[in-house]
Amino acid sequence: MPATHEINIRDPFVLLDGGTYYLYGTRGATCWGKATGFDVYTGRDLSQWDGPFPCFENDGSFWADRNYWAPEVHIREGKYYMFASFKSETRRRGTAILRADSPLGPFLPWSDGPVTPAEWECLDGTYYADEEGKPWMAFCHEWLQAGDGEIWAMRLSEDLRIAAGEPRLLFRASEAEWAVEMRHSSGKTGFVTDGPFFWRTDDGKLLCLWSSFSAEGYTQAVAVSDTGRIDSHFSQRKPLFMKNGGHGMLFKTKENQTMLALHQPNEHLKEHPVFLPLPLPLHL
Repeated sequence: MPATHEINIRDPFVLLDGGTYYLYGTRGATCWGKATGFDVYTGRDLSQWDGPFPCFENDGSFWADRNYWAPEVHIREGKYYMFASFKSETRRRGTAILRADSPLGPFLPWSDGPVTPAEWECLDGTYYADEEGKPWMAFCHEWLQAGDGEIWAMRLSEDLRIAAGEPRLLFRASEAEWAVEMRHSSGKTGFVTDGPFFWRTDDGKLLCLWSSFSAEGYTQAVAVSDTGRIDSHFSQRKPLFMKNGGHGMLFKTKENQTMLALHQPNEHLKEHPVFLPLPLPLHL
C-alpha cells in the first residue's frame, strides 16, 4: 500500500467516485520514451493507496507507442472517459479519448486517433462541459511547434468521439509576465504551456489552471475567463505554486474541501503527487 510520496507519476488527476478516490497520472519511468499504458491507484483517503492497477494497456493494436501523457478521467452520462496524450513515429502528438464502464477500466479507444488538429503537435487535452452541458476539449498547442505555447478550446460531438467545431485561442504562454523562455535540447527556444484544467468558482468565475516555467522552476499558473465562458480570452493571475511543481487540477474531497493536486518536484523519477488545500476565492 504505497503512500502518496512513494508514487512516481507526473500530471496527477484525482476522481472521487462512490466514496473512493481514483488517482491517475503519467508513469514516471516511461514518460519521455516508449510507453504502453496507464495505471490507477485507489484510496479511501489521500495518503495511502492500493495499486497500481493497469487501466489501459496497448495490446499492440493501438496507434501510439510513446509519450503516453496526462490521463484524465471524466464522467459523462454514466460512462468514464479518459483524455490522454499520445505520439507515434508516423502521427503527431495529440489527445485521444478512451472509454470504460468503470473508473478502473479497462479503457478502450473511443475516438479514431487524436481529436486535436492532425497537423499540430498537441498535448494535455482536458474535458469541460459548458453552461448548457455542451462538451468541450481544451488543449495545448506545443511550444516546440508554436514557439509561444498556446491553449485552445474546441467543441466536441455529444458522444465525445470527434471535434464539432474549429479551435479557439484562449491565450499564449508569454501573456504571463512571470513566464521565462525555455531552451530545448534541439536548440529551439520558446514559452511553454502545459496542463489546462477548468474550474468554476462559487462566485461564478471560470478558471483555467495551466503550467509553465518561471525563474523558480516549473510553476502552477491560473487564468480567469474574461466573460465567464470557455470561448473567451483568459487573463493571467498570480501563480498558485512556484516551487518546481505543476500540471495541477482541482477537486473536492469527501469533506467538501477544495484541493490542488500537482506533481513535485519536476524531475525525472523523483516526481510524485502533492495535495494542497486551496481556499477559494483565489488571487482573482
